[in-house]
Amino acid sequence: MLSPMTILQQLRQAEVSVFSVLLISNNMIPFRLTYIIKRKKLKLFLEQCLIEPQRAQYGGGIVANPEFTYSLEGWTAYGEGAIREGISKDGNKYIIAHSRTESLDSASQTVQFEEGNLYIFSAWVQVNRGRESVAVALRTAAGELIRAGNVIASDGCWSLLKGGIFANFSGPAEILFESKNTTVEIWIDNVSLQPFTMEQWRSHQDESIHKERKRKVRFQVTYANKTAVEGAIISIKQTQSSFPFGCGMNHYIVENVDYQNWFASRFRGHNIFWDDPKYQPDWVKNLSPNDLREAAAKRINSVVSRYKGQLIAWDVMNENLHFSFYEDKLGEDASAEYFSTAHQLDPGTRLFMNEYNTIEDSTDEAANPFNYKKRLEEILSYPGNQGILAGIGVQGHFSSDQPNLAYMRASLDMLATTGLPIWLTEVDVGRGPNQAEYLEQVLREGYSHPGVEGIIMFVGPAIAGFNVTTLADKDFKNTPSGDVVDKLIDEWKPKPIEIKADSEGSIEVSLFHGDYNITIKDPVSNSLTRWNYNMIKDDTTGTVHIHINA
Repeated sequence: MLSPMTILQQLRQAEVSVFSVLLISNNMIPFRLTYIIKRKKLKLFLEQCLIEPQRAQYGGGIVANPEFTYSLEGWTAYGEGAIREGISKDGNKYIIAHSRTESLDSASQTVQFEEGNLYIFSAWVQVNRGRESVAVALRTAAGELIRAGNVIASDGCWSLLKGGIFANFSGPAEILFESKNTTVEIWIDNVSLQPFTMEQWRSHQDESIHKERKRKVRFQVTYANKTAVEGAIISIKQTQSSFPFGCGMNHYIVENVDYQNWFASRFRGHNIFWDDPKYQPDWVKNLSPNDLREAAAKRINSVVSRYKGQLIAWDVMNENLHFSFYEDKLGEDASAEYFSTAHQLDPGTRLFMNEYNTIEDSTDEAANPFNYKKRLEEILSYPGNQGILAGIGVQGHFSSDQPNLAYMRASLDMLATTGLPIWLTEVDVGRGPNQAEYLEQVLREGYSHPGVEGIIMFVGPAIAGFNVTTLADKDFKNTPSGDVVDKLIDEWKPKPIEIKADSEGSIEVSLFHGDYNITIKDPVSNSLTRWNYNMIKDDTTGTVHIHINA
C-alpha cells in the first residue's frame, strides 16, 4: 500500500477535481482521505469513515431491529422509493434505500415520542457513489418535519450520523433519512434512538461535571526527616479555575464605575475580521480589492501586534460559514491567509473560527458540525498553516424555545473528534418566561461536556444595552438570569476548606481543576508552611507529598 505522503505527491500532479482513497492508519482505524483540487490548489481534509460500522448505541434504544439482524422487519419504504437488504462480505446486514425520486424517499420506522423527553439519535450511513449530505428527520402525525442532524456520507465506508431532538409533542413519528441527490442510494445500519427524561439528563450532566472538571487527590504532609505530621491542619483555597467562564463587555464599562464593579466581581477577562457584509464599516464596503487588501493588512498587523501574547485567543474571521465578504473581494483563500498572518504575528496564541447555529439550530445546514469541521480543515490545510494553534468557537445564540440539548450534545461530540479545544463564545437565550431556566440548561450542558474548555456569554447589565439576556437591571440588581449565573459561579468555584490530617499526615479531597494556595499548620509548633499547587485534568499523580520543616 502506498504511504499517504506518496499519494499526496502523486495527487499534486493529478488532473482531477475530486479524488478519494481509503487508508489504514497506524492504529488500524480505517479512514478516508479526500482531496479536492480546485484552481490547481490542493485541499485536504480527513473524515473518519469505517469499513464496518460500530454497534448501535444503547442497543438501538426504542428502535426495533436496529442492526437489521432480522432482515427488514420493522422497517418500511417511505415515499416513492424502495428498500432492500444489503450484506457485506463479512456478513454484516444493513438496509438500502434505492429508486428514490424525492429527497425523503428512504427507509422508515414509526416510534412513539413522549413530550418533554430528550432523544439522542445515531446511525451509520453511506451512499453508493461519491459524497452526499445525509440527514435524519422526524415526521410527526401532524405532518411537521423535524430535522435532527446530518453528515456527509461517502461510498465505500460508513460515517456516523448523530443528532437529537427535544420532544414538544407526544405520539408517533416516523424516522426518515434524507439526501437531496435522489440518484444515490442511502445505506443505513445500526440505528439508535434513546429517550431521556430531563431528570436523567441533569443527572448525567452532574456525573460528567464531577468526572471532567474535578479529580481526587491525596496530600501527605511529612517533616524533613520524612515522619508524618499527624494532625496537621491543611487549608486549601483555589486562586484560579482552569475553566474560563466569562462575559462579554462593551464600551459602556469605560464610563460607568458601577458597571466596572459589577463585572470585576463576577468575571475574568472579538474579532479581527467579520465576514458579514452588513457589519463592514461604510468606508470599507466600496473599497477596490487592492485597497481592501491594503486596509485589511493594516488592520491585522496593527491589532495583533499590539496585543501579542496578552489574549487567550483570537477570533480571526467571524462567521465564515454564513458569509464571505472577504472571499468575494479577495479570493477563496482570504480567511486561510489571514489565519496564516495572525499565526505569524502571534504564534503562541490560539486562533478560533467562530460561528453561530452550529450547536443551537439543527435546521441550519450551512453551519452544521460537519461543515464547520470541513471549513476549518480547509483553512488549516492551507500552505503554512499546519502549525497553527487552532480552536473551535461556537456562539450559542439560543431562541426563547426549549433548547435542544440532545442536538447540542451530539454536535459537540462531533466537533470534539477533531481533538481541538471547543469554546462556547457568545451564549445567550431569547427573552421568554423560561429564559433563566433555559440559560442554566445551556450553561450546564456546555460545562459538562469534556470537549468544552471555556464559556463566554453574550450578556450583561441593562445599562450596557444587553437586551436579549440581561443579567442586571439599571440599578444593577440581578434579574432571574443573573441569579442563575451567580449560582453557577458559586457552584463551580470550590469553597475554601480546612481539614485535619490523619495519623499518616494525609487527607483526600476532590478538587476542581485549577490553581490553589495551600497552607499547612504544624500542630506542634503552630508554624505555617505555604505551598502552591496546580490541579490539572490529566495528572495521574495519586499522592502529593508536602514537606515542612520541624
